This record gives sequence, C-alpha cells and structure tokens, in this order.
Amino acid sequence: MDSEIAQNKKALRDYHILEKFEAGIELKGTEVKSIRGGKINLRDAFARVEKNEVILYGCDIQPYERASHEQHTAKRPRKLLLHKKEIAKLFLKSNIRGNAIVALRAYWRNRHVKIEIGIGKGKDHKDQREDIKKRVMNREAEREMARFNKR
Repeated sequence: MDSEIAQNKKALRDYHILEKFEAGIELKGTEVKSIRGGKINLRDAFARVEKNEVILYGCDIQPYERASHEQHTAKRPRKLLLHKKEIAKLFLKSNIRGNAIVALRAYWRNRHVKIEIGIGKGKDHKDQREDIKKRVMNREAEREMARFNKR
C-alpha cells in the first residue's frame, strides 16, 4: 500500500547500494502539504549521523504556495526517525571510507511520509560504463525477442 512520491535515480547511478533502511521524517505542516503536491526533490539528498541522530541534508521540499503566515525553508536539515540499533549500524557502516548514506526514495505508508535510505559505496567511472553496457545489451536482447515473437 505504498505510493511512491519521489525517487533518487542519481544515487542508483553513482552508488552500489549495500543495505537499505526505512526511516520516518520529521516535517512541518506546510512541508506535508507541499509533498502532497509532488514538490519534493531527492537528487542531492544525503544523511549523516550526528549526536545519535540521523539528519537528512539536501532534500528540497518547495514552499507551499497557499500557506498563510508560516513558511518552511526549502533545503533545511530534517531529522530522520530510526531505532537506536539502526542508527548505530548506520554510524558504523558510514564511517568506512567510500561509504555514504544516500536518500533513495520517498513514499507514503499509511498516511506517513517515509524515506528509504541506503548505505552506498561509490562507483568508479568504469563501473558506471559497465552498467550502461549491461542496460544497452538487455534492451537490444529484449528488442530481438520482441521482433522474433512478432513473426
């Protein structure tokens, strides 16, 4: 019963995702209204563990146009809600050189906004080229299969 709001395709291109976590996110009322309108961007979103809390940076939630008097800042740091064991695990894995905590997607679960974060290990340009080659090969194979089945 999850409906996806936004996805971070750049993270999937630039990182090998080692492990995924589901986190709640602390939002203001105007942010929720804006997310309902689809005004969220996770393109450069990443997280850090600071003082036993996970903070999300770079998540762009555009201001809600019809807000009355109180408005939120678009790229403010937002606290992610996780269990202590998950935070400890994220802290240990993110301290390994080359690993980062990246936001993968945002979605609704039972009227709550959830953020899927992952431990990502950076890809080399060589790995990115190999991924592109695999996609092209799969696409050509599917075309050939469709052409063969069409006959």
